[in-house]
Amino acid sequence: MTVVIRLGLAILFLDQLVVGAWNAISPETFYRYFPTVDLTPPFSEHYARDFGGATLGIALLLGIASYKPAAHLVIPAASAFSIFSVPHFFYHLANLEGATVGEAIALTAANATVALLGIAIILVTISRDRRAQRARAVSGASPHMPCNVVPDRPCVTRPLATIRSGSPTVRSWSAMRG
Repeated sequence: MTVVIRLGLAILFLDQLVVGAWNAISPETFYRYFPTVDLTPPFSEHYARDFGGATLGIALLLGIASYKPAAHLVIPAASAFSIFSVPHFFYHLANLEGATVGEAIALTAANATVALLGIAIILVTISRDRRAQRARAVSGASPHMPCNVVPDRPCVTRPLATIRSGSPTVRSWSAMRG
């Protein structure tokens, strides 16, 4: 599941990075050349640059979460994206006048896809972590151990520097099962 989460986050990261950087660096060309943007209200450099900066901020969160897909990073990053993308989808859905049939279909499909992807990433992350928590509970390990950040990693109850060979404070996944 972690691979699926990372892939989804990477797709959203690249989307936000390109759109955000383009708006922040050259808002006039974004407005002129990005498909269907000319269907929206008149160009405003201020809003375009602000949007670019905010989009780059979301890209940063998505990039960090993609690099380390722990729930405490993934859920806020995907939520921040979804808070933007879901209303963005509905805005464009309600404002298709002036678009050709092909533009309307492409715009609706693209916005729906990324909006749903953000929500799906949240749901898959929750599912992955609940599954790992149930597996630890079945094995007899505490479901609240700090190892739920990345489910396949060993659980450590003390800093590694204090662990001696054979110490009972190190509990690997295989040791907890058997």
